[in-house]
Amino acid sequence: MSAIPAPAPEPRQLAKELGLTDDEYDRIVQTLGREPSTAELGTYSVMWSEHCSYKSSKIYLRNLPTQGDAILVGPGENAGVVDVGGGLAVTFKIESHNHPSFVEPFQGAATGVGGIIRDILTMGARPIALMDPLRFGGIADGDAGAERTRSIVDGVVRGIGHYGNSIGVATVGGETVFDPTYAGNPLVNVFCVGVLPANRIQLARAESPGDIAVLIGQRTGRDGIGGASVLASAEFDEGGLDDAKRPNVQVGDPFAGKLLIESCLQLYDEELLSGIQDMGAAGIACSTAEMASAARLGMRVDLDKVPLREASMDAWEILCSESQERMLALVSPDRLERVLDICARWGVQATPIGEVIDGDRLIFTRHGEIVHDAPAASLADEGPVYERPVEDWVHPSADIDVDAEDGPDDLHAAVLQVLASPNIASSRFEWQQYDSIVGSGT
Repeated sequence: MSAIPAPAPEPRQLAKELGLTDDEYDRIVQTLGREPSTAELGTYSVMWSEHCSYKSSKIYLRNLPTQGDAILVGPGENAGVVDVGGGLAVTFKIESHNHPSFVEPFQGAATGVGGIIRDILTMGARPIALMDPLRFGGIADGDAGAERTRSIVDGVVRGIGHYGNSIGVATVGGETVFDPTYAGNPLVNVFCVGVLPANRIQLARAESPGDIAVLIGQRTGRDGIGGASVLASAEFDEGGLDDAKRPNVQVGDPFAGKLLIESCLQLYDEELLSGIQDMGAAGIACSTAEMASAARLGMRVDLDKVPLREASMDAWEILCSESQERMLALVSPDRLERVLDICARWGVQATPIGEVIDGDRLIFTRHGEIVHDAPAASLADEGPVYERPVEDWVHPSADIDVDAEDGPDDLHAAVLQVLASPNIASSRFEWQQYDSIVGSGT
């Protein structure tokens, strides 16, 4: 077995195709001390994307207040946790799935719901409620891209209802706003809240060398490779859909997600896990890098052991796949058998794929060869941070005299015009597709 991964063919050109800048590529070479392999370029490209690294917003996010007497978990984990008394805690998070929902509205919105539910589950909580603040372009005749926007609205609403209703988490509220400025760039935000015992918080970090890495959930496929991570940095034509990007959108299975919830909650109840992380954006690459880096440890994973839907998948595809309903759990060897038994009871596949190791290296092998060997922290915590140019708002607030007595000539017609606005009219078509009482937790 070669100790050094083989370099990618024409690595600088491949880096550009994956969205890395020349400066970022040079930084990777400096970190590794050599030209990167194809698998390494794949993991760096997704881990240093806007979606995973927040490289353009991190300087602003650092200014937000994050501490308080009741805050049990702040930034750095999958969701915040707040002590609400009585031995209980609440965990909640809001996240966007904007570009995937533009490319494939139904699956983009559905997997946005699934992803935020798993973030809450990963903290040790049972997810109990969802909300969805949405922003779309104009849908009136004459509005730019109105026909496409109407299709996006229909797909997004159906996707949210499909996943939330089927997995058994109630959608209890939200808001929908239409404005021409969102044409070609809808905002699809999903909020989830869960409840857990305050003394049973789960963390996404390694604990001890020798712990076994167990992949829990669905098989890994080519759906969603570079999905949320790459699409979040992409630009789209305002008028239409880029069909070539459809395969980048993940495909969710809420019924598999429900089984994942119940199996994980039993694992938490029996205190069997050393750590757990959702496999969302950037999949195995992200979950392993973040858990290892958080503990300043390393991890070694045999990609041949990852259950695949397509046996011909390359190493970088396995690492960067965003196939849904998957978790990575770290388990001490003496608890492994019980973990596998519980997952089998719920009909959830669980497969040991690697282990935590001393040092700081994230090592992946495929067909007996090392295809990836990089410092975990360089992927998870030491990506580039940018201070982008900032400009004044292009449409400053109008100076309106609220005391002016001028009004419409035809008040009746004016009222009808206001009521006809999609921002004022009934949104029954939307909320009647959401189950607000499923799960009996609301």
